[in-house]
Amino acid sequence: MTGRKVIVHTDIILDHLLQRGSTPSLLRRVLGVWFCYTTVFNAIELFSYTSGERERLAVRNALSPMKLLGMNAKGAPAYGELLRTRAGDGVLNILVAGLARESRLPVLTARPSDFPRIRGVRILLPGDVPDGETSRRH
Repeated sequence: MTGRKVIVHTDIILDHLLQRGSTPSLLRRVLGVWFCYTTVFNAIELFSYTSGERERLAVRNALSPMKLLGMNAKGAPAYGELLRTRAGDGVLNILVAGLARESRLPVLTARPSDFPRIRGVRILLPGDVPDGETSRRH
């Protein structure tokens, strides 16, 4: 799985931020083995949960080792079609799915129900992340 690239979904980052204990979070594990992205929509969702500068700083720190994907106007028709046909699945999740599809990257999440049967979106589950620490791919 050398050189694997993945979009890390909000739930994985949030679990990292809320984790207590000494074992490495799933986010730390995946950062150690794969090249990680997240999306501007995941970042928006994470910042929406914060209250105060300390929490915003924690989110910024969690996001800092990942590349942040955004969209441009060229993809607007495809995103519009996704929203029209999948509106009940949550706008932010649909936009994340659109970026995953456009970038041809899988989404790592423990909540596959956030992306129910969206064609062209591959889901990786926490169990798909290798256990061993290897050098970071960044």
